[in-house]
Amino acid sequence: MVEKFERKHVPASEPFLLSIDDLRDAASAKLPVEVRDFYNSGSTDQITVVDNSEAYKKYKLRPRVLRDVSKVDTSAYVLGKRIDFPLCVSPAGIQAMAHPDGELATSRACARRNVHMGVSSFSNYSVEQICDVPRAITPIGHAIQVYSMKDRAKQERIIKRAENAGCVAVFLTADSPVLGVRYNEHRNDFRTPEGLSFPMLEKTSEEIRADTHDAGFVGFNSDYHSWSREIPWLRSITKMQIWIKGVLTAEDVLLAREYGCDGVIVSNHGGRQLDGTSATIDALPECVEAAAGQIRIHIDGGIRSGQDIFKALALGAECCWVGRPAIWGLAHDGEAGVSRMLDILYTDFRRCMQLTGCNSIAEISKSALGITRKDGPLARL
Repeated sequence: MVEKFERKHVPASEPFLLSIDDLRDAASAKLPVEVRDFYNSGSTDQITVVDNSEAYKKYKLRPRVLRDVSKVDTSAYVLGKRIDFPLCVSPAGIQAMAHPDGELATSRACARRNVHMGVSSFSNYSVEQICDVPRAITPIGHAIQVYSMKDRAKQERIIKRAENAGCVAVFLTADSPVLGVRYNEHRNDFRTPEGLSFPMLEKTSEEIRADTHDAGFVGFNSDYHSWSREIPWLRSITKMQIWIKGVLTAEDVLLAREYGCDGVIVSNHGGRQLDGTSATIDALPECVEAAAGQIRIHIDGGIRSGQDIFKALALGAECCWVGRPAIWGLAHDGEAGVSRMLDILYTDFRRCMQLTGCNSIAEISKSALGITRKDGPLARL
């Protein structure tokens, strides 16, 4: 006899969050249109922002079976510290639009999950505040993201403040001599909401709102940048690691090696700069080959599952970074939402390792992947 049972009801105010897509939908329902568009959209025709995620689908997993995975170890050594799994939170600006606690909530959530965090120059809290909040939980590594600025003295102040606050790396965003054309920002006349400042850029709310986002960027950013100008100067003012963010070609990886950089992040700025560039996962193999083990390679862009993390590692990345998923977590439920995002990806990645027969990060390799061919059979990489 089958006994009756009562199905548990999940109130509409408490969405059932099992995936990053669930989190995106829950967050998008809470955000004003102009804010949601700012976070979610890419440049011009949105080709790259879509390709970043879609490109992962053509890489298929080749699981090995009957392997003892009872003691699987997901940890990775990144930026001088062992973290829970090879995923960190990218620098993303204006997080207080998503939740009043903004970057402070993100930093606390990263500490609880024991992963690193990038701090944007467009953060709504100071680097000192952001680096300080997790210390009572778990000390983690922070990286300060900077642009090449017209005001060199201000750029140096940002870097010195970050180093004094405990940041371990500089992420020089190299793909932004100018801002990508983002139609939604022009159509919505997007401006940072009233009351939010940029303490790292030393700009008040009134100063920020006087310009559009695009005009404000043009006002401080320098398109007079080069390898020979930026890297030696950074080396002269800081002992932090120097990473180049926004690399998509083997040629630029070779230049990063030539100039003695510590690492590169294969990135297309989340599809927000030049539309029509390759998805980062497709650019990754040539960058890894050019690195030849002489420089570290990380990746961001389009990562939405533990399988995506696994695939990026199989193709040679040391670590993955996510931006929008953290914003979605913030918008949904502040620190708890970011923690939920990290827990989803951690659990998904751990399970993927077990189901493919990998006990450690070192066991993840190209042999675990294949790619779909037009004529049907899976082609091994």
